[in-house]
Amino acid sequence: MASVLTTGARAIVTNRTFLGGGTAPIQIGWGTGAGTAANTDNTLFTEKALDLTTGTGTRVAGTASQVTVNTTNDTGQVTGTLTATGAGTVTNVGLFDNSTIGSGNLYAKADFTGIALAIGDSIAFTLKVTYS
Repeated sequence: MASVLTTGARAIVTNRTFLGGGTAPIQIGWGTGAGTAANTDNTLFTEKALDLTTGTGTRVAGTASQVTVNTTNDTGQVTGTLTATGAGTVTNVGLFDNSTIGSGNLYAKADFTGIALAIGDSIAFTLKVTYS
């Protein structure tokens, strides 16, 4: 299992911090492919829509907050629930700055042991990025 802040995150952070532009990376997407997350990744492994049998659609907007892990407000947190409208096995998740699958910048990514979902099953994700 790996969790990474991608190189694409640098562009998002500098654009928002120094130029006051861009979109917050709060869109949650999931994928069904195998692999180990790397900071050079710019996509998920086989990203899917909520219907795990299709590859197009939208991601789910999460709720962003600041939390404390080591020092006050050192962590950005995004929470959200994705509910499968089609069956499949989810193996990775990511945060994007765009809601449309196949668009936007991947900010953070994590892979994990596959979770098999039937139609109507949900995963409640909490994604944390700690700056230390």
